Amino acid sequence: MKKVMFISSTGGHLNELLQLKKIFKNYDSYLVTEKTKTTKDLKKDYDVSYLMYGTKHRPLRYVFVAIINIFKSIYLYHKIKPDVIVTTGAHTCVPICYIARLHHKKIIYIETFANIHTKTLTGRLIYPIATTFVVQWDKMLE
Repeated sequence: MKKVMFISSTGGHLNELLQLKKIFKNYDSYLVTEKTKTTKDLKKDYDVSYLMYGTKHRPLRYVFVAIINIFKSIYLYHKIKPDVIVTTGAHTCVPICYIARLHHKKIIYIETFANIHTKTLTGRLIYPIATTFVVQWDKMLE
């Protein structure tokens, strides 16, 4: 059975990712997201690992959180050894996607449906390495 890591930031990105929960049971699935008050109960329903929560509204702290999350991502990737990464973004998925690409694994990126005209920053970072890049609006195909 393929190992699939589903990863996203908390909030709307996680809500979009969890819309795929019906397919989680078809794979050896792992969920990775940021640890917050709203995500701590995910352990009841999913095999979940947490990264540190970081927000760009606190830039100095964000830099340190990002560095810590890079090391946590390396650890989680080698612990889980996924065959496929499925992500809806945002910043928390970038390190694991690049690590997976270095190991020639499949990366499926689903651009948020909140953006109708332009790719997100994460989308622009992941597009060159994604094996599948999904957009939800015809205008985004351009």
